Amino acid sequence: MRATIGVDIGATKIACGVLKEEVFLSKTTIPTPKEGWRSVLDSIINTIKILEKSYPEVSEVGVGVPGTHDRARSEVLFAPNIHGFTNVPVVEYLSKRLDRPVGLENDANAAGLAEGILGSARYASSSMFITISTGIGGCIIVDGQLWRGFHGIAGEIGHVIRVPGGPIPPGGTAGALEAVASGTAIERDATFAFRKPTSTAEVFRMAQDGDKTAEHIVHTAMRYLGMAIADVQKLLDPEVFVIGGGVASVGAYFYNHVQNYAREYAKGFSDVTIVPAHFGVDAGVIGAAIAARQMTAQRQTESLV
Repeated sequence: MRATIGVDIGATKIACGVLKEEVFLSKTTIPTPKEGWRSVLDSIINTIKILEKSYPEVSEVGVGVPGTHDRARSEVLFAPNIHGFTNVPVVEYLSKRLDRPVGLENDANAAGLAEGILGSARYASSSMFITISTGIGGCIIVDGQLWRGFHGIAGEIGHVIRVPGGPIPPGGTAGALEAVASGTAIERDATFAFRKPTSTAEVFRMAQDGDKTAEHIVHTAMRYLGMAIADVQKLLDPEVFVIGGGVASVGAYFYNHVQNYAREYAKGFSDVTIVPAHFGVDAGVIGAAIAARQMTAQRQTESLV
């Protein structure tokens, strides 16, 4: 049976796991080294070699990394939260030392692939995955494949402008959605309103307990998110939206209100279906493995032409 290793590189930890056919079998998590990109990739190599001892049938490796990529050269141009991750030849470095094919994918795209192919949207012909945590990322899946758009930026819902002239997210544009609806935005507004550091989880807890200020903060964020989802529904009409990430872990309170707002702003056009992500923190690892499989299949097809 075919096995693939997926790797999800984050700012504080790296997760490596094995996907055998459609079953997620094993996961190992290690701290993300702070000494530069070579130390990060060397740690991944060591972890993969340990996994390969238990799963010698591994055929390829997929790596999910945040930030901007050069797909033609299979490099990470810049990953803002990972020390030293600038112009990193991920595929070349890993494939030579592991002696097997390596695929590279954006982490949000990888998570979306996991949900679109094996997770909450596996039976949908089209879906949009949105992750809401420190920032807001997204991707679009059509017939089991990522739809990247002409310039490769399709799905960047976190950077659509929601409040012109509003707050500026890191590396973004003033008033972008992630500047007004992400976990970072909610914490910023709550800390200002309550005059003390206040986490996203605390704000939602206070809102559910009836605190009017907290309710205003979280409902403002959820309303902006619902507006953006309604806009995507009108433009692309996906069958389902899958939402994951730390903010979404609030649960039914979050999903119900976001869906209500989305339906309000899409009224008269179409219904909006929003479902929770299935894989949670494992989505990035599983999706990286799926991306590697798709890469291998594409290369095999190209070799026959």
